[in-house]
Amino acid sequence: MPYLVAVVLALLIVAVTRIAGMDRDRALYPVALIVIGSYYVLFATMGGSTPSIVTETIGALVFLAIAVIGFRINLWVVALAIAGHGLFDFFVHPYLVTNPGMPPWWPAFCGTIDIALAILVAILLNRGVIRARREPA
Repeated sequence: MPYLVAVVLALLIVAVTRIAGMDRDRALYPVALIVIGSYYVLFATMGGSTPSIVTETIGALVFLAIAVIGFRINLWVVALAIAGHGLFDFFVHPYLVTNPGMPPWWPAFCGTIDIALAILVAILLNRGVIRARREPA
């Protein structure tokens, strides 16, 4: 069930932000990446585990840095990083970090929505619907 909900939610997020014109601002998906990277910190905080908070904060800072770099250079970096976070959810996080506040269904949900969102952002970039690069100043 988390897989289906994640795919439907990714489709809704892209559709609604597209219809509302929110994706005209190139910051939309970099900000989404920052939020995506921060959820594990939230769960670590809920679990009350200082070591998890530190570890998850380091991971969140990596994705924050990638979001800023991708925004400044090329949104393809952001799309790849969102997909990378999804792969991280499936293949790395569960084996590397113990986070007592994380719901057991979270890696499946987060990994799926990340990969679905990355695919949708890649489609928008490939079609030129959203600009990959900033306009020259």
